Amino acid sequence: MTRGEIIACEECDMLQLAAPLPPGGSWRCRRCRAELGRERTNGPERALAFTLASAVLLVISNAFPIVGLSVNGHLVQTTLAGSVRMLYMHGTWPLAALVFLTTILTPVLQTLAMLWLLVPLRLGRVPWHAVEGFRLFQLARPWGMTEVLILGLLVALVKLTHIAKVVPGTALWSFMVLMLLLAAASATFDPREIWSRICALKNADGAWRLPPVERHRTAVTASACGLVLCEECGLLVRDPARSGEQGCPRCRARLHTRKPASISRTWAYLSAAIVLYIPANVLPVMKTSSLFGAQKDTIMSGVVYLWVSGSWPLAVLVFIASIVVPMLKILGLAYLAVSTQLHSQWLPGQRTRIYRAIELVGRWSMLDIYVITMLVALVQFQALATIEAGPASIAFGAVVVLTLLAAMAFDPRLIWDAAESAHVKTK
Repeated sequence: MTRGEIIACEECDMLQLAAPLPPGGSWRCRRCRAELGRERTNGPERALAFTLASAVLLVISNAFPIVGLSVNGHLVQTTLAGSVRMLYMHGTWPLAALVFLTTILTPVLQTLAMLWLLVPLRLGRVPWHAVEGFRLFQLARPWGMTEVLILGLLVALVKLTHIAKVVPGTALWSFMVLMLLLAAASATFDPREIWSRICALKNADGAWRLPPVERHRTAVTASACGLVLCEECGLLVRDPARSGEQGCPRCRARLHTRKPASISRTWAYLSAAIVLYIPANVLPVMKTSSLFGAQKDTIMSGVVYLWVSGSWPLAVLVFIASIVVPMLKILGLAYLAVSTQLHSQWLPGQRTRIYRAIELVGRWSMLDIYVITMLVALVQFQALATIEAGPASIAFGAVVVLTLLAAMAFDPRLIWDAAESAHVKTK
């Protein structure tokens, strides 16, 4: 983002001018207070350094054991891929696929996409197939959950200490550092700045010049000006319904004034999540077999176990992440969908903040899934004790995915459309 550039807010569609900022400062929407961008010094160079370090640690984290369990001189160790394989062997392949997607595949794809774009730019060249690289990055970024995995590992370690001696592996420490590096790489990787550098390189030889964007001073929102914000690259272009453009002239993504069928898709995902939320909390999430018999635990009984064993901070954390957060996400999304569908003009700023909070905490519900993954992979002492994932684990994983998809399908700009239309009627 450059100074003096006209930008549109992704959450309320308001047009505004990017004012000069000191290094480290940020632009925020004057209407909904959403962050529009940051003024970074050498952002792509810093992102490249963090991404290269992340690539090295990704190899180490997936090649070495995360943690081991020692019982009577017998050591059982597992890697992240080994945990996924164990889930698959026990018949819970949907859970195995979800853990593989969120902890192995998407972090690797996100890292590769950033390297694909940043390395050529560092060498002063336009990245080959830059459009595909950006789309891969945008697709993988919401599903990488390394930070939730680390927290899940810590909870699993507390439970494992009551079973046998825990032996931390090399990958446990590398994952902790990887979490920080991936967060730093994502924070310094600004798609707008990357695109501006690509455009500068292409325009230098006349290979690519974007069409001029007409600027209006009488309207507040981009849609009222006949403009559309590309959801992939952030370019402000003419409305395809008026200009006849088939897609974004920069990244060739399909352009929409608002997300297609936003409310309908939100309700579809949300309804499925509500149906699965009941078995996710009622059915056993984990089955334990030992010399003392068999035991089936629900999510709530796991919280009680942590509390009784003295780990009350982790008990509170698991209770919030696995029970409170999914419930609040469902209630919050239902409230946003109903109020938007009824064209409510009540407190649009507060409703936008609710949506922002739902997007922020949504991924932390995966905590219990990662705890189960580690326990199933490590507690496999056939003569002493074994742990298997229960049917509720699949239902709970589906609830997390469906609520994430519902939040992605909801368009917060619809909240402000009702207030905008009411403002027009009063004139």
